Amino acid sequence: MASEAKKMDQTVKALTEKEGKYLTFSLAGEEYGIGILKIKEIIGMMPITTVPQTPAFVKGVINLRGKVIPVIDLRLRFHMNAIDYSERTCIIVVEISGISGMIQIGIVVDAVSEVLNIRGADIEETPTFGTKLNTEYILGMAKVEGGVKILLDIDRVLSAEEISTLEQVE
Repeated sequence: MASEAKKMDQTVKALTEKEGKYLTFSLAGEEYGIGILKIKEIIGMMPITTVPQTPAFVKGVINLRGKVIPVIDLRLRFHMNAIDYSERTCIIVVEISGISGMIQIGIVVDAVSEVLNIRGADIEETPTFGTKLNTEYILGMAKVEGGVKILLDIDRVLSAEEISTLEQVE
């Protein structure tokens, strides 16, 4: 009994640590969220310079106030169908942990929704979908207004090897 209570306490603590403000956005009709502390800024679509010999989900680089920032399309990263960009499509500039420190990358999303304050009690662990599905990059599932928002650990959306590739693109 004591070990079950301890495990329950650890789960509650883990979920409480995930509570906070999240920027929510849509991608292929689903809602996602990224912790607001990872967000540097949100910009409209702008010309992206393609970089040869990069993975398909790497759209290229942008020049943001004199700084070159690699841009990935989150739809392509998650193996979703590509779509034409619209007036609602935007780039969220996030800061992630790279091999040589913090790096900024842009992620293309269908549309930004809102900033939500999500309580730990409203976040559930990621369900197990089987052994072959990698869900390491999902922090949890937030129950909000009768729906579910998938909370992303943006530091884990890309593998160390992919981040290394982006650092070379900068």
